[in-house]
Amino acid sequence: QVPPEESGGGSAQAGGSLRLSCDASQYVYTSNCMGWFRQTPGPEREGIASIYSGYLTYYHDSVKGRFTISQDSKEKKVYLQMNSLEPEDTGRYYCAIGYSLRPGTCGQEREMDSWGEGTLVTVSS
Repeated sequence: QVPPEESGGGSAQAGGSLRLSCDASQYVYTSNCMGWFRQTPGPEREGIASIYSGYLTYYHDSVKGRFTISQDSKEKKVYLQMNSLEPEDTGRYYCAIGYSLRPGTCGQEREMDSWGEGTLVTVSS
């Protein structure tokens, strides 16, 4: 199958904004969960935002109030609007799609079935 494809990464200064897009329209299986994950220089990839059934959203504490996830559910496309960027937001951002039995587990890596290759975001101070 064709994995999701991310776009919109790049460089920004602290306080600036970027908008990431993800196209998972080639995913052929049943899905109800899409999410964004971030790999920083730290040891683990972390889930930062997810959306369940097109409307229930989850945000990691580090991005609450600054990032907004939205979805075009018919097209299996998801977006991440990132405002008030901080140098700590620097990393590779991955989009993923999957199926979750409960809203509470949407956004966990084990619930995701197909992953993009990621897009790099660099925030300078």
